[in-house]
Amino acid sequence: MTPMKEDYLKMIFELGGVSGKVSNKQLSLSLDIAAASVTEMINKLVEERLVSHTPYAGISLTKSGRKAAEELVRKHRLWECFLFQKLGYTLATVHQEAEKLEHSSSDHMIDALDAFLDHPGHCPHGGAIPDQAGNYEVGSRTTLDEVADGTKIRLARFVDNHDLLDYLESLNFSIEQTYTIKSHAPFEGPLTLAKADGSTVDVSFKAANNIFVDKL
Repeated sequence: MTPMKEDYLKMIFELGGVSGKVSNKQLSLSLDIAAASVTEMINKLVEERLVSHTPYAGISLTKSGRKAAEELVRKHRLWECFLFQKLGYTLATVHQEAEKLEHSSSDHMIDALDAFLDHPGHCPHGGAIPDQAGNYEVGSRTTLDEVADGTKIRLARFVDNHDLLDYLESLNFSIEQTYTIKSHAPFEGPLTLAKADGSTVDVSFKAANNIFVDKL
C-alpha cells in the first residue's frame, strides 16, 4: 500500500523530525518506498507548510506539522496499546488494526481510551505516546546500524512498520532486550548480535536502520 500524507508525518515524527532532521534515505528505508516518491510527497508537504526541507540537511516538521503528527501518533499508539494489552494482538499485528481505528476515533474517544489504559507513556514497540497536552518523552535517536562493534546495547524502540515488526517477531526481538554488537558485514550486509549466553542472531541492514537502541 502506498504511504499517505499521514504516514509520512508519523514517520518523520518517529525518526526525530520534531527537534532534528530526517533524510530522504531514512524515510525511503522506513516506509519501504522509492526515493523519488519520497521527494514528491515531501514537496507537497512543504507546500502545505507541514514540513520544512533544507537541501543536503534534511526534513523537519513545522509547528503545524508537529501538531498534526502528535495527534495521529497519539491515536495510533493508544489503539496499539489496547489491542496488545487487552485483546492479545501480537507486536506484528497491532499496526494495521490501529491504522484503521485511528481514522475513525474522535478526540473524546481517544481521551477515554487513554484514561482506560491508565495513561501509557509508550506503545508496545517502544514509541512515545503524547499526552492530552502534547507532552511526551523523547526516545533514542541512535539506530542499531550506527553502533560500533563491541558495544553493549538495549533495544529501545522499533519503527512502526508492519513488515519490520513481523520480521523482528520472527527473531524473537522485544523491547528492553540486551545484546552486544559482534560485527557489521560490509556492503550493507547483516549485523551480528551476541546474546548473554554467547549465541548470536543476524539482523538485516535495513531492519537495523529501523531499530533504535540505548548504549549501555
